[in-house]
Amino acid sequence: MATIERLTVTMPAEMAATLKRAVDSGEYASASEVIREALRDWSFKRQLRLEELAALKQDIDKGLDDVAAGRVREFDVERIADRGRKLLAARSS
Repeated sequence: MATIERLTVTMPAEMAATLKRAVDSGEYASASEVIREALRDWSFKRQLRLEELAALKQDIDKGLDDVAAGRVREFDVERIADRGRKLLAARSS
């Protein structure tokens, strides 16, 4: 079984009231249960953000590699806008 550690948490009154309402309504058995679920959600979202950041860094590195290798085109606003219009039209139909 995991070791249990007691912590003291300070929060704004409105957050404490929300937590107490969740317990008082019977949705949760205790304030600790609410906090544990909140931490699990936070950990999950944090992991997703880290994975998205890693993917973004890979995309940036690929783009920089393409530039270094000369795999680039001239920036053309009309070409990009036309491509966007085509993608939007395809999605609409």
